[in-house]
Amino acid sequence: LFGMVLAIGILVDDAIVVIENVERVMRTEHLNAREASIKAMEEVTGPIIAIVLVLCAVFVPVGFLGGLAGQMYKQFAITIAVSVVISGIVALTLSPALCALLLKPGHHEPAAPFRAFNRFFEKATEGYGAGVSFFLKRSLIGLLLFGGMIALIMLLFARVPGSLVPDEDQGYVINAYYLPPAASLNRTEALSGAVTQQLMEHPAVQDVVTFAGFDVLTFGVRSNAGVSFVPLKDWSERTTDELDARNLTREFMGMGAAQKDGLVLSFNPPPITGMSTTGGFESYIQDRSGGSVEQLGEKVQAFVEAASKRPELAGVQSTFSANVPQYYIDLDRTKTRALGVSVSDVFTAMQATFGSYYVNDFTLYGRTWQVSLQSESEFRRKPEDLGQVYVRSSGGDLVPLSTLLRVRRILGPDSYDRFNVYPSAKVLGGPAPGYSSGQALAAMQEVADEVLGEDYSLGWIGSAYQELATQGSGAQAFVFGLILVFLILAAQYERWTLPLAVVTAVPFAVFGAILAVWLRGIQNDVYFQVGLVTLIGLAAKNAILIVEFAVMLRAEGKGIFDSALEAAKLRFRPIVMTSLAFILGCVPLAISSGAGSASRHSIGTGVIGGMLAATLLATFLIPMFYLLVESAAQRVSRRGKTKEAEPH
Repeated sequence: LFGMVLAIGILVDDAIVVIENVERVMRTEHLNAREASIKAMEEVTGPIIAIVLVLCAVFVPVGFLGGLAGQMYKQFAITIAVSVVISGIVALTLSPALCALLLKPGHHEPAAPFRAFNRFFEKATEGYGAGVSFFLKRSLIGLLLFGGMIALIMLLFARVPGSLVPDEDQGYVINAYYLPPAASLNRTEALSGAVTQQLMEHPAVQDVVTFAGFDVLTFGVRSNAGVSFVPLKDWSERTTDELDARNLTREFMGMGAAQKDGLVLSFNPPPITGMSTTGGFESYIQDRSGGSVEQLGEKVQAFVEAASKRPELAGVQSTFSANVPQYYIDLDRTKTRALGVSVSDVFTAMQATFGSYYVNDFTLYGRTWQVSLQSESEFRRKPEDLGQVYVRSSGGDLVPLSTLLRVRRILGPDSYDRFNVYPSAKVLGGPAPGYSSGQALAAMQEVADEVLGEDYSLGWIGSAYQELATQGSGAQAFVFGLILVFLILAAQYERWTLPLAVVTAVPFAVFGAILAVWLRGIQNDVYFQVGLVTLIGLAAKNAILIVEFAVMLRAEGKGIFDSALEAAKLRFRPIVMTSLAFILGCVPLAISSGAGSASRHSIGTGVIGGMLAATLLATFLIPMFYLLVESAAQRVSRRGKTKEAEPH
């Protein structure tokens, strides 16, 4: 859908170029619509073909990138590339035919508002021509400004934080509850129930679904953990920033601050479902030394304490604890055999009473039900309750379990993970307010380098892993697109020099895009990078229109300076028209609200800023670059002819 919105602004460009040129030929050369259409198409067929090839050259290679970023690029690439090809075909066939049929010979005076606009645009064109002439005569100033802009681009990219995709308001929030280790389920129910009651009174909350005894971070059953899924009201009812899901998490965590029995955490779900459990980042500290559980617990505690001191990080914690109170039950196997009791019967009896024992399935009312055996909770609270459970010996006597088992208290982990085969502890958290996920991951890696040492390592999973794996893919797509644009134009013009004048427009678009997202506080994510790739083709399109006409004027015998200046003036109107059409088509992306608005802001802000810079800045310097490139090529050509003419 993003690709379709971008395509709307791109598709009309070719038709605008054709119609504007037909109208100009009819006005200046006083030809009828049919003859003007034929003459105009002789002038713009080359630019239109070049524009279509450039846009396809930008997007088609991007569609073959791998990984998560490649999958996201592919959707844009296919949508826009196919649309552009169809648009080019329509512009070369249907548009001139409609011009010949619909445009009337002769021009009548337009309405007053349009006359005022035309007068304004004529003055703007004169001012634009004066600016172009200034830089054509003072190319050194233009080169210095261009160099300063490149330096600003590098500075802004260093300042704008990076991330995979922006956090979104997805219409619900997740609350997780944690009590001290081995806390009873009743205490967990009391804590989660109190917070649930507060959540239901909040104006943004629609419903609350709470489960006590379930740990959402490990997907395990734990008596001291609970979770609430909090669906929010419709986005139309939550129009203020305070009721945005991304801001509600801090308020919901504040509700739990008054609960002294446990800890309440609140998470905004990840923007891509399945990438992680609770948003933010997830990782594992891996023990590569083969040490004890206690050593791993100490290292994890030191790591969490060091990470909590970093300003870039918030909510850093671990699901691993080596100090959970437990009972260790030791079976006296010698005594068990002496009394004629089967070891398997002892374990089955323990499982069926203190644990859960599967019996069978049965069908009722068209459904299949599972039968499991377990004692009531009041009969399995204490170790002494083992004396109420009996097993039958081979002689038929009933033997209480308490005579066969020895129970002692120990401390240990209630869950023990392995990651990459190594014993591991899960660590999760998120970026602090005002910081991006990229900055948070960098801070976590710095803490790991300082604290973990050589025997332990940090392994990433979920969205954090994908973000690190996709680093550089945006730059790779951008560079490949730029190279292919250059090669396509070199083939189109059959020269290596003219494409240089065209691709110099791309840095202006990049500058406008990165400046716009920096001013708006948006991060450098995958959607912004898609916008950058789009801007390669759009910025090159403006330059193609100027350079192509300058080449045509040179072929008519005009000088380089005059050709560059006249081509810039002739093409100023269609450049402004096509750029405005694309910018206005992307405005809904930049100002949207509701579900998915953060992603739309990222791509919309970038492409609008890039096109504004490509239109308002690049158009002044493209003629200058054409002048420099063409003059250099002319000097090289003269030197070559001079050497050939010298006698040997």
